[in-house]
Amino acid sequence: MGNWFGRQRNIIDFTLSSLLRRKGKNLSLLLVYTLLVFLLASVMFFTHALRKEASLVLQGAPEMVVQRMAAGRHELTPGRYVNAISDIRGVSAVRGRLWGYYFDAFTSANYTLLVPGSDAPTPGYISIGSGIARSRLAAPGDLISFRRYDGEPMVLMVQEVLSSGSELVSSDLILINEQDFRKLFGMASGMFTDIVLTVRNPKEVATVAGKVLKLLPDTRPIMKSEILRTYDTIFDWRSGIIVVILSSAVLAFIIFAWDKASGLSAEERKEIGILKAIGWETSDVLLMKFWEGAAVSLTSFLAGVLLAYVHVFFTRVVLFEPVLKGWSTLYPSFKLIPFISPYQVATLFFLTVVPYTAATIVPSWRAATIDPDSVMR
Repeated sequence: MGNWFGRQRNIIDFTLSSLLRRKGKNLSLLLVYTLLVFLLASVMFFTHALRKEASLVLQGAPEMVVQRMAAGRHELTPGRYVNAISDIRGVSAVRGRLWGYYFDAFTSANYTLLVPGSDAPTPGYISIGSGIARSRLAAPGDLISFRRYDGEPMVLMVQEVLSSGSELVSSDLILINEQDFRKLFGMASGMFTDIVLTVRNPKEVATVAGKVLKLLPDTRPIMKSEILRTYDTIFDWRSGIIVVILSSAVLAFIIFAWDKASGLSAEERKEIGILKAIGWETSDVLLMKFWEGAAVSLTSFLAGVLLAYVHVFFTRVVLFEPVLKGWSTLYPSFKLIPFISPYQVATLFFLTVVPYTAATIVPSWRAATIDPDSVMR
């Protein structure tokens, strides 16, 4: 037993000395390896965290939204549609909703104006999102001027700035009173942007949607599950763009791993021949090369994952911000709650650590099975 432990200690000592002898090469390899893991892990962490954040936010979304369609476009919905839907069996609550978009020439941004179902601002006042407050340098008590549908100015006072904790959905949001909303857009009384409803039994949402479509053929029911699928598609598309950008780095890593597996340098072959000549077994040589590859790959993996965690959850993904912003002018400034999937970490581990470690063992096994004299010659 003591002989076995002594042999293992010698293997580890020689592994460390081998890494130090080629410290320049190993350090450059470590930096490139860490950078690759960092980039891939950043994409995976951000996509998963953002999808989780959106799913939590959308938990409060209505079970179904009903829009009136005309020539394939969204049209205003008359109030009689609300009464018709309320008579459908299984519908527990229904109301008309008022919301719309307003283009602000001052900031070249689109605002979303919404009349909340409860606790709406008093007439003449509005509540604004943090993004609008930053771009307009507005605070409670300040005045913001709007241009009405007929070209006349309309001035409203800021009642409050919405909490930054909800900035993911409220950065460009303005809460407004129904009276001011209709006055701003010239919307007649009894007309609504769309209809939201709640179904008594969640399992019957699809059935109720079919009844709405049969009763009102010119409408389009949109279920919450469809909204969630749409957001998943958007996040997958955005993360796919970043992965395509990083594909060159992934390809370079694959080429590097293949080159590593194709053979050892003359110095490494000579080193293995000397070890075999002084009595090392083939298993000892393979174990040494395994620990050598594992030390580099595990160090790079842990460092890359840690840097990606800090990048995504503490620096707000500064490297990918231009891609993630897209066309939005008032992109929200929010802090993601750390959500890390063990499945994603395991996938990243097997895609980066396992191939490289295997690539260091294969050529070492080939060299260790050759006669020491032939290897050194």
